[in-house]
Amino acid sequence: MKKLTLLLLLASSMAYGQRNLNIEETVFGPRTYTPTALISSNWIPNSNNISYLDKGYQNLVQKSATNTGSEEIILSKNDLQNALKTRIPNEQINLQIFPSDYKWEDANTISFILYTKQAHYHIAVNVKNKEIVHLLETKLEATNQEYTTDYSKVAFLIGNNIQIKDNTGQLTVVTADTVDGILSGSDYTHRQEFGIKKGMWWNPQNDKLLYYRKDETMVTKYPLIQWDTRVASVKDIRYPMAGMKSEEVTLVIYDTKTKQKITLATGEPKEQFLTAVTWDPSGQSVYVGVLNREQNHLKLNQYNAQDGRLIKTLFEETASTWVEPQNDLLFLPNNPKQFLYQSDREGFNQLYLYNTDGKLIKKLGHQNLIVQQLGDFSPKGDLIYYTGVTNDGLDRQLFSVDLKTGKTIQLTQGTGTHNAKLNSDGSYILDQFSNLTTPNIVQIKATKSGKTEKIVESTNPFLGKINPPKIEFITLTSADGATALTGRIIYPSDFDTNKKYPVMYYLYGGSHSQLVTNKWLGGAGYFDMYMAQQGYIVFTMDNRGTDARGRAFATATHRQLGQAEMADQMKGIEFLKSKSFVDQNKMGIFGWSFGGFMTTSFMIHHNDIFKAAVAGGPVMDWKYYEVMYGERYMDMPQENPEGYKLTTLIDKADQLKGDLLIIHGAQDPVVVQQHSMEFVEACIKAGKQVDYFLYPTHEHNVSGKDRIHMYEKIARYFDLHLKK
Repeated sequence: MKKLTLLLLLASSMAYGQRNLNIEETVFGPRTYTPTALISSNWIPNSNNISYLDKGYQNLVQKSATNTGSEEIILSKNDLQNALKTRIPNEQINLQIFPSDYKWEDANTISFILYTKQAHYHIAVNVKNKEIVHLLETKLEATNQEYTTDYSKVAFLIGNNIQIKDNTGQLTVVTADTVDGILSGSDYTHRQEFGIKKGMWWNPQNDKLLYYRKDETMVTKYPLIQWDTRVASVKDIRYPMAGMKSEEVTLVIYDTKTKQKITLATGEPKEQFLTAVTWDPSGQSVYVGVLNREQNHLKLNQYNAQDGRLIKTLFEETASTWVEPQNDLLFLPNNPKQFLYQSDREGFNQLYLYNTDGKLIKKLGHQNLIVQQLGDFSPKGDLIYYTGVTNDGLDRQLFSVDLKTGKTIQLTQGTGTHNAKLNSDGSYILDQFSNLTTPNIVQIKATKSGKTEKIVESTNPFLGKINPPKIEFITLTSADGATALTGRIIYPSDFDTNKKYPVMYYLYGGSHSQLVTNKWLGGAGYFDMYMAQQGYIVFTMDNRGTDARGRAFATATHRQLGQAEMADQMKGIEFLKSKSFVDQNKMGIFGWSFGGFMTTSFMIHHNDIFKAAVAGGPVMDWKYYEVMYGERYMDMPQENPEGYKLTTLIDKADQLKGDLLIIHGAQDPVVVQQHSMEFVEACIKAGKQVDYFLYPTHEHNVSGKDRIHMYEKIARYFDLHLKK
């Protein structure tokens, strides 16, 4: 009896100890309540050992796939710091943690980037003798560092110009443009659409640098008011709005031996997009995807790296909606005349094997599988591994495909999200896995036998601390009756089916987004959970136009953004209204950016559903949005006047009902503040009341501690209007 009483007391104490999230934890909670994992885990080359940071982030440790019970220190933070002080004695280096961005160069060497108050360093360390074997320094103001594969040189930007530094310390100025609007080597070319992540590429031989040269002198300047001085100043950005003059981009090759430059003959018209930039393994030529401004016709061209002339067009890709290249070419390691190309032209993003003559050798697609992320080739080069999207967009699994036969094999099992990678010889898979109800499992699987051994199984990080709200997936059908839609519903912690609850309907709905995924918490954010704990039903659903469901799903929104999206979201609204526990008179909606556009659209086009709304950084008229994204989905205003008239919200402000709070960042360079200003002015003219709040020092997203302020404002707004 005494034992039972003690157990009851302990259980009561644990339950009492649990509480709801506080408003600060909506921002910083993910750091506090993160599931147990292997931090910065990697396979050590040519071994069956994995490396990762220990629990205190102080040491780089290893564990064997064949003996997962023991852990061995490879290199400690203190040993690394001593090596750094020996090599860089003039720097004050005080590492707080072991560098989490380390990567293996070979079985004995790791490399990482070190940032100090004086400079940036690329460091390579021999973990056996604990000595620095390589160091390449760049200035503190240097950005966009691009290293050669042998780390003998680094190219970087100082302002808008490129410099190169080699391992002897010699500095070369590649460009010295002083004209405002001329930028070289910038990764912010074509506004980082089309999968662009960098603006410079070294050739495989490490002696030629290929780079973007962007001329935006002809693009209209757009003023952003800066409030950080006694007299406010103006920062001008180049912002090419839909239908207006866009930037002109070329590709230039700089030869470090001859100091000469040549420009690729990418031709006319100048307003085109240069994508999928890839060096040939021989270094003799460059491949470029040349996409027209209309974004419906792509040519994959080959150019001579010696004189820049066009050698040939390998193939072309056209569409009635848009062509959207997102990946560079990937050449086969054992055949420099063949490469992998990714495209969704047949409905789903999949792999195609081509040769350098432009001949399609084999389609490597598998059913309706979507290739999300390419991994490594097998040791023999006969297989490629990749992460694929399955289960109606919810799951991520690891696959291999045989490049000769096209046979595809799923290598991970268990519904959910797998972050998996193979060791050098492909004999073991390191798999970090979660789903809606599984915080995290780290396991090692032998590929031949299929034997799996768990090395980490995280407990629920909220246990004994936070009252986690119940989260469920629901499945509905799109408005056209063609596709399953996945939603996520979060219930209040003390949910009672006999009560009625207010609703916070959270949505985004735009391209390249997915809010509902089968991973821990279902993709829900901490603010979603906070609002559920405050007594709201919180609902989210991914509509047509979002990601991971294929081409037809994505392109249903073409030329009339917001229409198919709202029709699909109405299915979610109908679902909620069918539930007895939903108070239909107390429903609110919240979204940011495209979600802000969707939120405001609902308050205008379906203005009898939501009593209150919060629209953050909202697009109010697509003619004010930029060329690269806006024209892909809407075409030019000159080409699609009906679509722009249908989707603008400014001339429909007189239809606004309910309480609407608009939040905007004063420095927003993505959805410029003019969107919300024009809408507020239209509301004034129409006699409609609207609430407005500006974050003076923030851009498109409100970050840091100020985000806590923002979430508190949103929560109070819904409480004010939905809990009376």
